[in-house]
Amino acid sequence: MSSDPWGRVDETGTVYVRTADGEQVVGSWQAGSPEEALAYFERKYEGLVVEIGLLEKRVQTTDLSAKDAQVAIDHLREQVEAHHAVGDLEALRTRLGELVKTVDSRREERKAQRAKQSDEARKAKEDLVVEAEQLAQSDQWRAAGERLRSLVDTWKGLPRLDRKSDDELWHRFSHARSAFSKRRKAHFAQLDAQREDARKAKEKLVAEAESLSDSTDWGPTAARYRELMTEWKAAGRAQREHEDDLWNRFRGAQDVFFAARGSAFAERDAEQTENLKLKEELAGEAEKLLPITDLKSARSAFRSINERWEAIGHVPRDARPKVEGRMHTVDRAIQEAEEAEWRRTNPEARARAAGLTGQLQAAVDKLRAQIEQARAQGNASKAEKLERELEGRQALLDQALKGLQEFGG
Repeated sequence: MSSDPWGRVDETGTVYVRTADGEQVVGSWQAGSPEEALAYFERKYEGLVVEIGLLEKRVQTTDLSAKDAQVAIDHLREQVEAHHAVGDLEALRTRLGELVKTVDSRREERKAQRAKQSDEARKAKEDLVVEAEQLAQSDQWRAAGERLRSLVDTWKGLPRLDRKSDDELWHRFSHARSAFSKRRKAHFAQLDAQREDARKAKEKLVAEAESLSDSTDWGPTAARYRELMTEWKAAGRAQREHEDDLWNRFRGAQDVFFAARGSAFAERDAEQTENLKLKEELAGEAEKLLPITDLKSARSAFRSINERWEAIGHVPRDARPKVEGRMHTVDRAIQEAEEAEWRRTNPEARARAAGLTGQLQAAVDKLRAQIEQARAQGNASKAEKLERELEGRQALLDQALKGLQEFGG
């Protein structure tokens, strides 16, 4: 018979292992010596030790699932409990027991971790749903659309929840996206309709603008073009592919008209500038008739000057008052001289001669005061105009005084 601390072989070749519950039969050995039998079953024990060690390492260092770890533990425990090895089987049971505790602890940790991840995923998806529902009401079509697409990518990267919760949140998320897409589609459909209306309106404006481009009715046509521009701005924008072409046609028609008008105005301005020079020369010739000394000769000369004046066309509008005022001054002087002559030769005028002289003297004095006031105010043009009028009035006064002398007054 042979034995060691953990087992023995009796005379029949039966191998035993010592345990806390007493000896247990390991097996029967007939192939060799008792020492060889113990060595064989001790190697089987060492094999179990190695397997348990490897399992312990896998549990500690890999992501072996708790289910797979438990299956491996149960398998090893069955081998230990079968007592087919010689060694400290209780130590193996203890190690397997500790390994079960480790696996259970890892299972709970992973369960808690999964619960935490699930809570985080739920919170993240709820946040995505809230943001999507807010974006669904936005009118920032491009930015909101891009953000919603980004939210979808974020959603896909999150873990799934339980089926019911995940489906409910996805339904809200999807509904928000659909609502936004529906509103955006309706907006752009309305925008397309508005742009089509704008295109039709601008087509009409272009047609009218082009029909007016060869008009020579400068004032009314220019006014109508201004009205058309106001209507153009109020019409809104047409589709991009039509807007630029319509604008180029509309602007081109205006350019044709205003270029023609500018050319005509330039020609007219040149002609009126030349007319002004001619009328200024005639006004100067008329002013040489002052003071009136020979009424008949002055009347005849002024009639000739006036006939030539009427034969000349328009002058620039801003120059008209000044040059016409010079002619009117001479005309008034001649008229007043004629009135003085009539009064001189009219017996009824004798009685009024003295009064007329006094009125003319008062008018001359008033004009002189006005001239001084205009100069004091720095109004040279007004002073010049009053001086020309004063010349005429002074001439009348001189004639009145002369007539009064002729009346013997």
